[in-house]
Amino acid sequence: MHINTQSNSPIFRQISEQIADRIRSGVYPEGYQLPPSRRLAEEVGTHRNTIVRAYEDLAAAQWVTSGVGRGTFVSRRGKSPAAPSTPLPQGGLPWTTLLSRVGAAESLGRVDRLPRSLHNDLINLTRMQPSADLLPADELRRCVDHVLRVHGPRALGYAPREGLPQLRELIAQDLARSGVPADPEHIIVTTGSQQALDAVARCLVNPGDAVAVEAETYTGAINIMTAAGARLVSVPGDDEGPDMSALERVSEAKCLYLMPNSRNPTGNSISEARRRALVAWSRRANVALIEDDYGADLELDEITAPPALRALDADVIYVSTFSKRLIPALRVGFVVCPPELGRYLLNLKHMLDLGTSALLQHALAEFLDRGYLQTHLSRSLPEYRRRRDALEEALSRWMPAEVRWSHVKRGVVQWLRLPPQLRADEVFAEAQRAGVLVSPGALHSVSGGAQSGLRLTFCFEPRERLVEGVKRLATVIRESLARGPSSRPSNANYFEA
Repeated sequence: MHINTQSNSPIFRQISEQIADRIRSGVYPEGYQLPPSRRLAEEVGTHRNTIVRAYEDLAAAQWVTSGVGRGTFVSRRGKSPAAPSTPLPQGGLPWTTLLSRVGAAESLGRVDRLPRSLHNDLINLTRMQPSADLLPADELRRCVDHVLRVHGPRALGYAPREGLPQLRELIAQDLARSGVPADPEHIIVTTGSQQALDAVARCLVNPGDAVAVEAETYTGAINIMTAAGARLVSVPGDDEGPDMSALERVSEAKCLYLMPNSRNPTGNSISEARRRALVAWSRRANVALIEDDYGADLELDEITAPPALRALDADVIYVSTFSKRLIPALRVGFVVCPPELGRYLLNLKHMLDLGTSALLQHALAEFLDRGYLQTHLSRSLPEYRRRRDALEEALSRWMPAEVRWSHVKRGVVQWLRLPPQLRADEVFAEAQRAGVLVSPGALHSVSGGAQSGLRLTFCFEPRERLVEGVKRLATVIRESLARGPSSRPSNANYFEA
């Protein structure tokens, strides 16, 4: 039995986990008697109380049973003496007829289910999350330890429904550095930006209301607005942003959802001139602007970022998150909104989950207060630049000339525009068979019919796998071009679980 004295895991836990592994693998069969605690302590070279605690750990997990004077034996894990001896009768409720309109919406099945249903050896160019080597786990652990030591039980209860005051103050300071004015009193902490968008949609949208979105936009926003019963209006655009003449024709919309920075899926940003035009249009048409700044701080080039929409108009609803730039598991986001809207959002937020985790809010506040965010960005951004450069160099070297893309200045997504004779869903299916996972354009459009583009991400896979993924994808596209256009329907399964 190996004990690592340099590990963060306690010795008793290392021992119990190794014994559990042996039970799981059959080395220690059911009924096997474990060595007495004193003897095992001598063999391992640790204190007897450490072995006693390891055995208690195993008993709590139902790996073993023990009794005074009779020893410790491997049990049938999970078999409770009180468990029913006969199986439960099969249910017969007609669940499909009981589903609500939202529950039965097939379009909601598009959201990120595919990566979880496929093999791990695929080169995954869809994940919008940092790779494990870029996660600031040690810094977060120190913050959590500090919070539990200093705040104790106070960090384990409910937080104020609007969020911890110190976290809201720190968020306001962080926004100010980016040129986004925000009073802490106008900030509501949410369980990720997805909850913020959901609360905003519930607050503003009635079934049948028109909601404008860009022709290629964030899948999660499409699903949220669909669930709210919105009539989604797709607005065409270009690299500068939405087409203003097209927007003038949808003035009946109640709100317009936008990702001005590093638009997902196209990766480019809305120009300053177009941002100012959007704000002027929203005032004139009385349409609420929802600004989703999911990739704040993810600047890859030394450029001056255009002002946020929120910096141009205090009526803009500004949504952001710490998931993309820090740790997805934090699930802490926020919304900055006009005070007239804030109290209604708070009521909805309280209904949804009673409040975002106090422990995570305390830990994030400590993380920000210690300056760990800037330290983390100083490590992660250079690596994202290297991965971006590796991806774009591979595209230049291997991709057919008919495929178009633009240099990514901000964020972690690259958009490939396919020639008209190719269908994105067919390329997606062929790439999957070649061991590469990409996001087809249909996932990012209101109708699900967009076939002109593929989204690649470069934050999750290391550089060598990014290059290999591009080579395989380029081979698929070359072979598809050689075969010519196909009229057969695609059997791509990205709408399935």
